[in-house]
Amino acid sequence: MMKPVRSSTLVTRPLRNGDPRTAPATPFQSDDDFPLPQTRELLEDALFAEKERAQVTLKCIGDAVICTDISGKITYLNIVAEKMTGWPLQEAAGRPMVEVVRILDAADRHTVRNPMTLAIEQDQIVHLSPNCVLARRDGSDVAVEDSAAPIHDRHGRITGAVIVLHDVTLSRTIAADAIRSSQHDSLTGLPNRVLLNDRIGQAIAIAARHAKSIAILFLDLDHFKNINDSMGHSVGDKLIKRIGTLLAESLRITDTVSRDGGDEFVVLLPHVERAEDAAIAARKMLLAVAETHSIDSRDFHITASIGVSVYPDDGTDAETLIKNADTAMYQAKQNGRQGFQFFKPAMNVRAVERQFIEEGLRRSIERDQFALHYQPKVNLRTGAITGAEALLRWTHPVRGPISPAQFIPVAEECGLILPIGAWVLRQACWQARAWLDEGLPATTVAINVSAVEFRDGKFLEGLFAVLEETGLSPNVLEVEVTEGILMKHAESAATILHALRASGIRVSIDDFGTGYSSLSYLRRFPIDALKIDQSFVRQITAAGEDTAIVSAIIGMAQSLKLRVIAEGVETSSELDFLKAHGCDEAQGYYFSRPVPPEDFATLLRTGLPKNLLDA
Repeated sequence: MMKPVRSSTLVTRPLRNGDPRTAPATPFQSDDDFPLPQTRELLEDALFAEKERAQVTLKCIGDAVICTDISGKITYLNIVAEKMTGWPLQEAAGRPMVEVVRILDAADRHTVRNPMTLAIEQDQIVHLSPNCVLARRDGSDVAVEDSAAPIHDRHGRITGAVIVLHDVTLSRTIAADAIRSSQHDSLTGLPNRVLLNDRIGQAIAIAARHAKSIAILFLDLDHFKNINDSMGHSVGDKLIKRIGTLLAESLRITDTVSRDGGDEFVVLLPHVERAEDAAIAARKMLLAVAETHSIDSRDFHITASIGVSVYPDDGTDAETLIKNADTAMYQAKQNGRQGFQFFKPAMNVRAVERQFIEEGLRRSIERDQFALHYQPKVNLRTGAITGAEALLRWTHPVRGPISPAQFIPVAEECGLILPIGAWVLRQACWQARAWLDEGLPATTVAINVSAVEFRDGKFLEGLFAVLEETGLSPNVLEVEVTEGILMKHAESAATILHALRASGIRVSIDDFGTGYSSLSYLRRFPIDALKIDQSFVRQITAAGEDTAIVSAIIGMAQSLKLRVIAEGVETSSELDFLKAHGCDEAQGYYFSRPVPPEDFATLLRTGLPKNLLDA
């Protein structure tokens, strides 16, 4: 702690010969005690050395040292003070301290009270208030901390003051950066969840006082993983940054756009008069995301899905509002993506169910709780079993069997379809290998490939590795994909299909007629068969459009030399129609339900009852 400074004082003493000159004050008590000339010289040398040491110290010290007299005028600046203030001592000396040393509050730029004045008034050491800056002579600022102390003479009288200024620009910058880093996303610079939660809390407090509403919008990019996987994370990061900027520009300055991590953004609308206000903001955000994004000389197109929750109807705290907006976002994705959905309480029931299924799937992968059943494909001319479709079955340890229609979509959304699909492929190939080794009639085994698997960069590599591992001939395997998978990524799909066909693997289009039916892509893609969706088959016995559609599909396939397989055949009337129109193969409950491997092996040994096809 700085101590009050006592100044050296000159005291007038008459010399023995009556010389009126002054002499420095000494500790001697009488004229008889005056030192001899040699002693006086030693004292003067000591005084000079002490003064020199003080000057060297003040020049070398890293802080600015400034002295004033009792009236507040500058009497001394060390070298650091000259550089910090921009005032040389020769120009500053005699000027009022407030002219040379202007200290401001960094927040409002108001001049703070001169600490030297306070030190003199209070006769004690004083310090600057936090967050002060020194306004330099050239107009720039220096962040400073200080302490000021009064200077006393040997009688205790205040003769001036000294102030020490410490440059804290670097430390304040580091501290500010640390605070900013803890509250902002490192990639986009947008507020993170910590800062967002704080702002939501403040917005809720204001809304509660004034009986107003706020809205939370949870945005997730659709199929963003495809860009990361195909183009790399560097391009993905640039796209995320651009979208974050566009979202912020599309909303009001009072709104908060926050990045929640990955490809998710959360937006706070602190002033919402009616639900339509949130809907308007959601539409603006969807349009901003849907713009063409030029990155590294390439154009990218992407969409988003948004969920909306509103205070106080959908929650009274930040965590609940964000969770419910997230739940609504998943509903928007299920509704077809590129849209927004307001939260409804019933969504929580579905969200809980989805979480239950996801957790159950993860455990089932670890504990090998899946099984494959096989449904025969039948040649309608000969009645022979020509193939088997491998169908996944899951029996939950508590709830029992769960329909694939319930768990497959969840597996696709959370990425679990990749390990599950890999298990299905390996299991089906080993089973086909086992049937062949038993000497059973040769048959193909078909597996369904989801969009997530098909787009995975390691799909082909993994498939060929399993064939090599199991020793299964490629012409025994058939891959079934939907129309939507092929049309959404036509170029890459064509490459994959050509690789499959080149190796001898068969390819069929599943659920044909429900998607992007087009003659042009049927000619473009190397495929072997079309599978007529069961929704059409169920209606073919009644005169109507479905009958015409099925007839048209069969005729088109025949002209293109493709096999036609009808799914979901359940009655003899449906069978008769298909046979009459030249359908090649069929599968469905009329012939057999999907059965375990051992039961399918029995079907291969005995064949189907002949009366089934004679009906």
